[in-house]
Amino acid sequence: MLMPKREKRRRVHRGRMKGNAERGNTITYGQYGLVALEPAWITANQIEAARIAINRRIKRGGKVWIKIFPHKPVTQKPAETRMGAGKGAPEYHAAVVKPGRVMFELSAVDEDLAREAMRLAANKLPIKCKFVSKGEEGGSDEG
Repeated sequence: MLMPKREKRRRVHRGRMKGNAERGNTITYGQYGLVALEPAWITANQIEAARIAINRRIKRGGKVWIKIFPHKPVTQKPAETRMGAGKGAPEYHAAVVKPGRVMFELSAVDEDLAREAMRLAANKLPIKCKFVSKGEEGGSDEG
């Protein structure tokens, strides 16, 4: 599972997810990509589940790039704990994804197989996504 090797700060602020992705909104490595249409925190488990779904579908036939990384530690307090007593301990890590962000890229497979693999990956993620090919990426305007 993906997580940072080291962390400068174990507890970070929640932040905001306004606006579209300014970086990572073009296909740079592969021919096909999966683009986010909504803002969300994508957990390391969800990224891993999507990666496994893609690899199972293409049967080691192509190359897959994961273009998001879970840098943000998300904290939770234990169940049935009274209010106060500080912030909780980090439970998992999440990637902050904005609309237009290319999350996965794929190459060396035909378009039908790539489209099917990305559909299976999108089903593992908590947001709406769309399949794009090189040259037509970005675009959080469609739904």
